[in-house]
Amino acid sequence: MTEKLSDTGRETMLQPLFATGWEMVEDRDAITKTFEFKNFVEAFGFMTRCAMWAEKWDHHPEWFNVYKTVKVTLSTHDVEGLSSLDAKLARKMDQLAE
Repeated sequence: MTEKLSDTGRETMLQPLFATGWEMVEDRDAITKTFEFKNFVEAFGFMTRCAMWAEKWDHHPEWFNVYKTVKVTLSTHDVEGLSSLDAKLARKMDQLAE
């Protein structure tokens, strides 16, 4: 079962993500990042690649796409906050955006 991140987990799992541009969401236990691509096709391709991993891990992002921009918010609804699944998906998204 998925559990909410402990203080130690937050430090070890979230700090590296903050270094890559992820930020805490104000008034919510969630992280967010905005990805910019060259055009809509690249943005949509990124979303498609992410969707495959999200489905495989049964952990789906909240996201918003306009043209070449994809804004992602990650939080685990089952625990009402951040879990290791959010950190895992954020790391994968960073890899897929390269």
